Amino acid sequence: MAAVTRLLEWVFFFYFFSHIPITLVIDLQALLPASWYPQQLQDLIKWYCVTFKDYLMLDPPPWFKSFIYCEAILQLPFFPVAAYAFFKGGCRWIRTPAIVYSSHVATTVLAILAQLLFGDVPKTSQVDSPTQEERLTLLSVYAPYLVIPLLILLTMLFSPQYNKEEKRKRK
Repeated sequence: MAAVTRLLEWVFFFYFFSHIPITLVIDLQALLPASWYPQQLQDLIKWYCVTFKDYLMLDPPPWFKSFIYCEAILQLPFFPVAAYAFFKGGCRWIRTPAIVYSSHVATTVLAILAQLLFGDVPKTSQVDSPTQEERLTLLSVYAPYLVIPLLILLTMLFSPQYNKEEKRKRK
């Protein structure tokens, strides 16, 4: 069981470590002025939005922007802390923050996935309405951001390494 937990910790490390540049370079483009980003990064996000028909990133509605604000203000500072804890391994102090993080992210991503699967593309969008196959492809882009937080949550709740009570020292 310890080997499986350690493997998951490595997955979690790479998830959090890679999420730092993804948030800064990709996700925050929906909030920050375009002038803050080089044209190549602006072109990359536009290419992604058109190719994958991600109308949420192309013209984010207020509810989606609120999720990105949460990512920028609450999650981004947590990413290096979590990356360190999972890189080091066995840091039980990460348990409660990881439970809070994973519950929050799973909840927000579930709302995004529901919108992408069943929601209508706004008439003002520059992207055509995706076919069902295109919706499933877009879903596969967002799915890891649901699956990995759920794995984090399950690991923190059920792994003996993170779930055992810490004995207090008597003075």
